[in-house]
Amino acid sequence: MLFKTFCAAVLLLSATGMCAAADYVVPTTTLAAQTANNTSAANGFLQQANGNAGAGNVSKVDVHSLLYPGASTKIYAHLMLWFGGSNHMNVGYSSTDAAQVHQQITDMISRGIDGVILDWYGPNNSTDQAAKLVMAESETHPGFTFAIMVDQGAIKWDSCSGCSPQQALISQLQYVEQTYFPSPAYMTEQGRPVVTNFDIDLAYTVDWTAVNAALATQPVFLFQNNDGFGHVLSDGSFSWVMPTTNDYGMSYLKSFYGTGMPLTKEQTEGAAYKGFNDSLAAWGSGRVMGQQCGQTWLQTFSEINSLYNSGKQLSALQLVTWNDYEEGTEIESGISNCISISATASGNSLQWTLEGDASAVDHYTAYISSDGENLMSLSDLSARTGSLDLCSYSVPNGVYSLYVQAIGKPSLANQISGPIALTSTCVTSTGGGGTGGGGGGTGGGGGSTTTLTFRTNPSTVTVASGSTATVTVTATPQSGTFNSAIALACSGLPKTLACSFSPASITPGGAAVSSTLTVTAASTAAEGHRDRTNAVFATWMFSFGLFGFTLLGKIQRKRVVTVLGACVLAAMVIGATSCGGYSTASKTISAPTSTATSYTITVNGSSSSVQLATTVTVTVK
Repeated sequence: MLFKTFCAAVLLLSATGMCAAADYVVPTTTLAAQTANNTSAANGFLQQANGNAGAGNVSKVDVHSLLYPGASTKIYAHLMLWFGGSNHMNVGYSSTDAAQVHQQITDMISRGIDGVILDWYGPNNSTDQAAKLVMAESETHPGFTFAIMVDQGAIKWDSCSGCSPQQALISQLQYVEQTYFPSPAYMTEQGRPVVTNFDIDLAYTVDWTAVNAALATQPVFLFQNNDGFGHVLSDGSFSWVMPTTNDYGMSYLKSFYGTGMPLTKEQTEGAAYKGFNDSLAAWGSGRVMGQQCGQTWLQTFSEINSLYNSGKQLSALQLVTWNDYEEGTEIESGISNCISISATASGNSLQWTLEGDASAVDHYTAYISSDGENLMSLSDLSARTGSLDLCSYSVPNGVYSLYVQAIGKPSLANQISGPIALTSTCVTSTGGGGTGGGGGGTGGGGGSTTTLTFRTNPSTVTVASGSTATVTVTATPQSGTFNSAIALACSGLPKTLACSFSPASITPGGAAVSSTLTVTAASTAAEGHRDRTNAVFATWMFSFGLFGFTLLGKIQRKRVVTVLGACVLAAMVIGATSCGGYSTASKTISAPTSTATSYTITVNGSSSSVQLATTVTVTVK
């Protein structure tokens, strides 16, 4: 009879815990989605020797968040249109594929990019075909714009037989005027279409006044670098990546912005880039600017923020580039940040550590799962945090898998931890007319029924031997009032820790009320922990001995082992199949690697009508 009762209890607890977990978790995403390629780079694109990251899961945090507060700056991606031909690197897609263009524009928009500037090589070729696809796609996204940059290669390879460079340029711009300017998605400045060019003046002598006079619509002409501001017909200038500098181009950018800032009637178009490496380009000359694990990208924004503000706005910013894989400037596949994240569980607390530069992280997202594959987001957490108290989210008792993902700064890679198995014990059954726990409880106070939450903040603290640490304990009525005094106490304390409350009891009434818990660590923490471990072991052995001795007096030893084994097996089967199934993947809780010792202490709140409990993890160094 005793064994039947024991087995029934094990089976009931297993089924109840799994059902609670499955009922609580309402998936909002999957592990596969959070680790899969979420960019417009080809799924099969692999990391390259020039620093281009393989297609992966990258941050979709709005790129504008890297700019100064109140920025009105428009941000444009620079797009190459030549992929798919035999004269360029195979990156897994064709620029003349309408589906690929759709993916690229939607990916840009998902990162907060306002428009795209097209590196154009003249009419009636594959880049022109791709440009028309970009135009058509842009028109389906209100507010997203595109503009033409005439590359000097357009003049070099122009099909106009016998034409001078100037005649070729006029012919090309007239084609742009007729083909692209009428699009409602074409980029304009004060109603005039914007046109840029790349290295035309470096390669050819052109009378720009004559070029402008040959057009029915006078565009806004943006030229290059510092000299571009003083160019004839100039309406402004854009900057670029300068791989030959020895300071990641910061002095060049500072000089460019310094030249443009006083010229209030001209547009200053800044540059942001991750680095440069042309070692894989057919035309490469060994120019390399390191990425610094994403820091070069972040520094280009910092340079802007050091000079501009909401009262002095940067006109526009060009991301150099979206997809120049050959010169190693592409951000389409994401930017490597060289970080990794690992997590552990302690009591009801999820904790994590980051390897790498934390400045590359925008925030963390914690996920909870009942099957290890379908995830529900618990919360987005500041990049300065390193733990999460499960009881703060009213998580029912049960077995869960938890993950924490480091979301990179815009366009930097995301990294997710491995699964962490955690058994929630946030809800504690109590007597006295109510239930309580880290997630909350119900009880009477002054004749009314009130729901309470009972929490610690922070949920984890570190204290040196011989020192103290403080934690705020808060009881919050969620409805009605609670007018009974709640006495506070600690349980589960090792010999080396002591706790006290100020005040020792709290009465919420109709609002949150707090007490300060002070945890004191004795200077002999290591020895005390050893003594406690030995005492627990001795007590367990003694208890099991009495239990076993009593049973063996009535039942044969072989039958005891058989029945206990059957009970454990049954509990495992129910845990694997209850509530629609549970993942059979191995899930482990990582052991701490430091010499510090952690304890999970229960904080109890007791009144005549409610019993509350929550936990705090104390690490003693």
